[in-house]
Amino acid sequence: MNEKAKLFGTDGVRGTANVHPMTAEMALALGQAIAHVLRVPGGERRRIIIGKDTRLSGYLFEDALASGICSMGVDVIQVGPMPTPGMAFLAQDMRCHAGVMISASHNPFQDNGIKFFSSDGFKLPDSVEEEIEALIQSGALASLRAAPENIGQARRVDDAEGRYVVFLKKTFPDRLSLEGMRIVLDCAHGAAYKVGPTVLEELGAELFTLGVEPNGRNINDNCGALYPERAAAKVREVRADVGIALDGDADRVVMIDSDGRIIDGDEILAMCARDLTERGKLRGGGVVATVMSNLGLEHQLRGMGLDLIRTQVGDRYVVEAMRAGGLNLGGEQSGHLLFLDENTTGDGLISALQVLAIMQRSGSPLNELAAGFVRYPQVLVNVEVSSKKPIEELPTVQEAIAQVEALLADRGRVLIRYSGTESKARVMVEGEDEGVVKAYAEELAHELQRALGGGRG
Repeated sequence: MNEKAKLFGTDGVRGTANVHPMTAEMALALGQAIAHVLRVPGGERRRIIIGKDTRLSGYLFEDALASGICSMGVDVIQVGPMPTPGMAFLAQDMRCHAGVMISASHNPFQDNGIKFFSSDGFKLPDSVEEEIEALIQSGALASLRAAPENIGQARRVDDAEGRYVVFLKKTFPDRLSLEGMRIVLDCAHGAAYKVGPTVLEELGAELFTLGVEPNGRNINDNCGALYPERAAAKVREVRADVGIALDGDADRVVMIDSDGRIIDGDEILAMCARDLTERGKLRGGGVVATVMSNLGLEHQLRGMGLDLIRTQVGDRYVVEAMRAGGLNLGGEQSGHLLFLDENTTGDGLISALQVLAIMQRSGSPLNELAAGFVRYPQVLVNVEVSSKKPIEELPTVQEAIAQVEALLADRGRVLIRYSGTESKARVMVEGEDEGVVKAYAEELAHELQRALGGGRG
């Protein structure tokens, strides 16, 4: 495994808290490196904003990052618990040179992560992350520290939450209201536990909240977007119109209709694509999603005359493809949804507000808006592997893939990819018959095991 995979993954640096690479020492070095790499000519005083979710280890990394940044002569603004998309917004709104978010997103509380945003609110490109990593590995940071008279200052701001709330409310149409709408909101005991309820209540909703009592250890614990069944049960109990389940850093969302049925990112993309198309607001003639999005999304978009552009897994790659192609809608099946007319990264609250606006404009309940989506059975098999030789260099596996693809024709698809964080390969097969698809996936998994060695994950 190369060095980059040990530090930066598809979404910053992530791992178990207090275990390499997620240590205070690494956080300090990352703070120093981002402060140096994003230096500006002319001696302008720079500032970097830091936010976090509600994990116990957030305090550890917040202070270490601030120390590293200040040691390089750069000022720090600390805002405390804030959704990841809120940090993307604040980096721009407060005219910072960079933003830092401390979060492991949907992972359990024992994990944590550090991700960076540029001054424009977009995540750093691979090239800048590589520069940061090379600088840390070079051992040169100690010689780059600021002189004593130039050490940076750190301060906390109290109005960041209010700024983000105002921003979120502005993404909801002025002429619409949530008055009379009963909504269940599960914040996963995470970063949106304050801003989420505030936004929906100020827009007029009758709100029933879950997951708004973080204690540092309960983030994502059988709640939120990863476990939406809890919110679904609450929707049925209180006879709500809709449910919203966020993950720990609130960059993804899962919706729930009034019957308690869970609506994932693919279904939300389909209904939003239709709405934007009908209103003449969809740009680029299509939608961007990852290789994991269901074939049903591709077929539904095709029926609207729209293209589906697929990328590798990771919302940063979705954003890159959207910006390159001039598209304004994209996302992942998991609920990372990108509305680039509204924010620069996936924002669970903005995504939910877009769906709520469609419901209010159309007068239709969520189950009717999602009724046209036909989901293809999708089977995923994990295979532990002893090596990660390129799939295209495995002739027997390639032959097996070709045979399955020929049998599926255009009514199914095959995807085999390696995990970016584990010694595993993931075999995914989609098709019309779940039993047939499962059999194909098992055949391919066995062929992969024979070619690479290993066992079932």
